[in-house]
Amino acid sequence: MSQTIERSAQQHRPLPGQGRLVGKVALVTGGGSGIGRAAALAFAREGAAVVLAGRREAELKSVADEIIKADGRAVAIPTDVSQSDAAEKLIKGAIDCFGRLDAAFNNAGTEGVMAPITKLTAADFDHTMSVNLRGTWLLVKHEVEAMLAQGTGGAIVNTSSWLAKGAAPGSSIYSASKGALDAMVRAVALEVAANGIRINNVEPGVIDTPMFHRLDGGAVTVPLVAHTPAKRLGQPEDVGDVAVWLCTPEARFITGHSLPVDGGFTIAGMR
Repeated sequence: MSQTIERSAQQHRPLPGQGRLVGKVALVTGGGSGIGRAAALAFAREGAAVVLAGRREAELKSVADEIIKADGRAVAIPTDVSQSDAAEKLIKGAIDCFGRLDAAFNNAGTEGVMAPITKLTAADFDHTMSVNLRGTWLLVKHEVEAMLAQGTGGAIVNTSSWLAKGAAPGSSIYSASKGALDAMVRAVALEVAANGIRINNVEPGVIDTPMFHRLDGGAVTVPLVAHTPAKRLGQPEDVGDVAVWLCTPEARFITGHSLPVDGGFTIAGMR
């Protein structure tokens, strides 16, 4: 299925020099695999130079090499967004490499520990929040500062989750971390809209990524697909393409929103 979607994406790729983001610089965290990789490749197809960040250096370099071989521009900067000074160093590094920052997709995250609240610890809470909420908040802070200094506006997208509004047994920490992101973008959007900076979230549903399969263990794919009106797992490109679109001129009047990308999974109603 993913090959079919990739072939479809190839048929609609912009011609060299004709993408919607030619001359722009985009940052993608969690860019080595899954949704982040799909978004990085989509940014490159739209003409942007891409800064890839994440903890797995080999995966980041592999995606960067793929972009460069396709005549794009990319650089990999290994980063752990849970570290206190990582966000500031990453944004500075991106600007040092390409001179500016126009778009950011803050996709790095962790599922943490999924378990009943009685089995979870304060350490579990702190770890998940340090990556999903604190790390993303810090990235947004430094991205906004960089875009304000440039004076040319920009677009920021974060990866939230359907679990920000929904729930699953064991998701108390993860749901809290993603629900907080949804609240955060509304406040930041109000602060920076007049400066030409937009910020939104994507809320993936059930997506065919390594994170999903770590949680799934093969036990829940069939019922989750059955519950999805689109009757399939989402693919990384389904989310990555939306994140990139939110950074293009076509989305110029959209800010402060958390957009489900879930094939209808979260629609309430009888199935």
